[in-house]
Amino acid sequence: MQKISLSTRQREVLVDITSSVQEALRQTGISSGICVLYCPHTTAAITINEGADPSVAHDMVMGLRRLIPGNWDFTHMEGNSDAHIKASLIGPSVTVIIDVGRPVVGTWQMIFFCEFDGPRKREFFVRVQPGEKTG
Repeated sequence: MQKISLSTRQREVLVDITSSVQEALRQTGISSGICVLYCPHTTAAITINEGADPSVAHDMVMGLRRLIPGNWDFTHMEGNSDAHIKASLIGPSVTVIIDVGRPVVGTWQMIFFCEFDGPRKREFFVRVQPGEKTG
């Protein structure tokens, strides 16, 4: 298992972590299997979505802001209940197939770390399960 650190610079932002995941996979030397990416924070998440057009990540943040505005009458004293809800909606992990040492994602897809309570220093974990050997 590998731990990857990152720093976010905004309260809400989607950070493309695809290249970090690819590097982590390269370091394992595993060419096929599955990879679990896990975020251990209650106000952040991980997702896969379109990354070719950066406006999609922006629109996702804006859409979540409209769905869960930060100015509701929340009772959590830290003032970040909206971030907890957004993180729960997106989810703390994704599972990706590994083939030829690379994550299998669609043509337009990228892997994103979703920050909902930044800026902060964050981390996520990469756990690779090798596939069965054939032949």
